Amino acid sequence: MFAVLKTGGKQYKVQPGDMLRVEKLAADAGEKIQFNDILMLGGDSPVVGSPLVVGAGVQAEVIDQIKGEKVIHFVKRRRKHGSQRTKGHRQKLTLVKVTEILASGAEKSGVKAAIGAGSVSGVAMAAAQPAMAETKPAKAEAASKTATGGDDLKKLSGVGPALEKKLHDAGVTSFAQIAAWTEADVAAIDEQLSFKGRIEREGWIAQARELAQG
Repeated sequence: MFAVLKTGGKQYKVQPGDMLRVEKLAADAGEKIQFNDILMLGGDSPVVGSPLVVGAGVQAEVIDQIKGEKVIHFVKRRRKHGSQRTKGHRQKLTLVKVTEILASGAEKSGVKAAIGAGSVSGVAMAAAQPAMAETKPAKAEAASKTATGGDDLKKLSGVGPALEKKLHDAGVTSFAQIAAWTEADVAAIDEQLSFKGRIEREGWIAQARELAQG
């Protein structure tokens, strides 16, 4: 029997005993976790979800928190008079071993759900929850600031009008705010707006510090 699960924006075909490297999860080595986004179950009686298979789950043991191979990419900044740089990145991953596939009853198993942690640990993710809650009432304040003239966030690498509007809706209207982000803040914005590591890849915090200074 095999299953097709979804985590970190990717799909994996797995069966008991498989070792996987997935986008970083909020779990420690030795913990047992359960993937609940199951797209398909294979075997003698295949089941295809619409989009998910109700009640199905894949349980796994966390082996270690690791990093992928180093990737070098080139960043060219907009409106910076040709300023450009080369940046290295190693994606944070979680190594897990699949232990069991549940065709039903996964919601009653009591096993901790596999939750993505972005670029920080589960502890930092927990600390980010209050920050995420605070961004909701900040929308009205953000709209007010935008109306009176906030910073032009489109000066950040990779930010266009649509992405700038999403940031405004999340309460982010100035370079000073972005420059002061902590790892927990980055994880919260990643999770809230599905940036999936863009903040780190594009170097927004460093750019915002330069722009905020003049």
